Formats: sequence, structure tokens, C-alpha cells
Amino acid sequence: MGRSTPTSTTTNPPGPFHGDERTAFLALSLVPGVGGVHLRSLLEACGGALGVFTAPHNLLRAVPGVPRPTADLIARSSVEAGRALSQKVASLGAVLLVPGDPEYPSILNDIPNPPPFLVAMGAPHLLQCPAVALVGSRSHTRYGAEVCRTISRAAASAGLTVVSGMARGIDAIAHQTALDAGGTSIGVLGNGIDVVYPESNRRLYRRMLDEKAGLLLTEFPPGDRPTRGSFPRRNRLISGLAPVTVVVEAAAASGALVTAEQALLQGREVLAVPGPITSAASVGTNRLLREGATPLLEIADLLALYPRSCLPEQSSPPPTGPTDNPQARVMAKLSGGAAHADEIAEHLGLPVGEVLGLLGVMELTGAVRQEPGLIFAPAYSVLSPQAG
Repeated sequence: MGRSTPTSTTTNPPGPFHGDERTAFLALSLVPGVGGVHLRSLLEACGGALGVFTAPHNLLRAVPGVPRPTADLIARSSVEAGRALSQKVASLGAVLLVPGDPEYPSILNDIPNPPPFLVAMGAPHLLQCPAVALVGSRSHTRYGAEVCRTISRAAASAGLTVVSGMARGIDAIAHQTALDAGGTSIGVLGNGIDVVYPESNRRLYRRMLDEKAGLLLTEFPPGDRPTRGSFPRRNRLISGLAPVTVVVEAAAASGALVTAEQALLQGREVLAVPGPITSAASVGTNRLLREGATPLLEIADLLALYPRSCLPEQSSPPPTGPTDNPQARVMAKLSGGAAHADEIAEHLGLPVGEVLGLLGVMELTGAVRQEPGLIFAPAYSVLSPQAG
């Protein structure tokens, strides 16, 4: 069971909004406690966003489902907050998207509580491209990193935009690899568009914007710092922007599992990469598999979930000759036939212990098979971009 039925019924999104009505809608969206359900109730009860700000206080308190403290906050709010938000976003060189705008991703209209506005910086057209969400642990293993690079590279080569959360670890690897492969990537933030978090990813932030192949996206106003509650909100957008979420590696309490849960609640497909049962970093993904997630054993498992009509024409596969990639060098060595681990280690110029770890990763992903006596031979590469 890779997909779950959404837990709530979605309806047509509000909008489009223009002029003063758009400004009022933004101001209303900024009021603490006003979520998507409250927004719709208020707009219907008051005849629009401007009507909310001119409505009598007792009418606001009478709107079904709107808590009294929220109604009190609305009564003390001003339309000017929406104008200030628009001006701040424009000054940063970003764009502000609300439901009804052509650039607002229609796929988000299908999720419970879609964001009332989005701040985007980079290449907004990526929001209309076929995408895959790729998530995993911040504290990943070498296995997780290798698998993440392989999947991200293959997805980007197939024309999918890689969506992740701009965090350390698997997220950062997913973004970097997609760009390295000449593909595109969307980074969903748990903070304002002008806030870099974590600081260690500053160069990645810059790269996402400089190469015109990336997009930074957030539902938080400029200046907002990340909080403990902002990351679950971000996670629902990561899964919401793609029909498929792939969990590469996740410990028992990893935030990537929250993204997987959100994906299931949204009716999205969830794929999980199997990991060694002795690895704490794979406890979460292995439990997902036990609970019914679809195993990702080859790239064909992923691409089969996308109609061919939604994928761009495929370019020629990248050259497979020897490179600095240790896995590629192993495959080059094995192209002449099976070899002992010691021979492979000598070929790579690496310690045997390190090479055995690498070969273990390649065996788990299906690139090689082990024969008796530590002999390794090439096998069908289950995570090959050419699969399917």
C-alpha cells in the first residue's frame, strides 16, 4: 500500500484575487490562527476579504468554526499588513503567489489546508513541472548518501524536478545532485525566504538561485525564523508538491517520517528504500516497508508512477566510463569479469574495509552480486537511470 486516501475532502480554492481584495486576503492570511478552513468561512460569511475587515465585531464572532480569540485578532488587524507583505517580498526580488494565480501550484489545491500564500524566489515555472519529493535523515550513512545521489541523479535525468527541504544531510544531497546532473530542484523552507537555515547550507541557497534551475519556496513571511512547529508545516508542502515521496533513509524519529505521513494523508504515493536491519538510520524506512510502503528497488519503480506523457523527452544517458565516482570505478573494474574484494581495493587505491562497505551498498542496491570467497560480479543495476 503505497498510497492512502486523503482524510479530508478538498474543494475549489478561493480566488483569483486582485487589487485591494488581494491585499486584504494577504492581511487576513497573516492573522495568527486563521487557517485555510477559517479563511473560507470568513470569506463566505463576509462576501470577501475586504468585507472581513469592515464587518462588525459581533459578525466575526458569529462565523461558524472561527474561535472567538481569532475573531478578536482579526478585528484589531489592518489591511495594511497585506500591503507591507507585498512590498517586502518585492524588495527581496521574490514573487508572492496566492490561490488563483497562474503560477500557484494547482497540485496543492488537492491537499488539506493548502497555504493561503507562497513566497517564491528563483524559477517559479518549476511549480508546474513533474516532481518527486526526496527526503531522508540529517544524520545519514554512506549508504544513504550513495542511494540518494543515485535516485536524485536518475530522477533529474528523467526530467523530474527534485523537491526536498533544504536541511542538512539527505535533503542537501538531493538538491545538489539534481543540479549537478543538469536537472532542476525546489527547496521548501521552514522559515522566511530571506533567512538561511541551517547556516551551513548558505552556499546551497545561493546555488539554487544562481543557476536558474532551482526555486526556493516558503509559506512563511520574510524575516520569520524557523521554529519547532514550522518544520511539520514545511513537510506537508514537500509531499504536497509531488505525486510521489521517496524516503531514502530515516531513523526511528526522523522528520522524514512526518513527510511520509503527510504524503499518505494527502493521498500521495510513498516509496521507501530498504536498508540494513543493523543500521539505526534505516529503522524508519524499514518500518514504513513493514507497514505497507512500496519498496524502491529500481528506478523503474519510481518512473512507473509517472505517465510517460508528463516526462520530457529523454536525453542520451551519461557516459559510463571511469570517473571519480567510486561506484563507477568499481563497475569499470568488473566490466572485465568478477574480481576479489582485494583486487577491487587495489584498483581503487582504498583500504579493503572501506571497499567492502562500498560493495555492501552496491549489493543492496543491486549493482553487484557477491559470490563465495568475497568475489564480486556485476549484476543488474536496479537503480540505473536506464531501468524502465
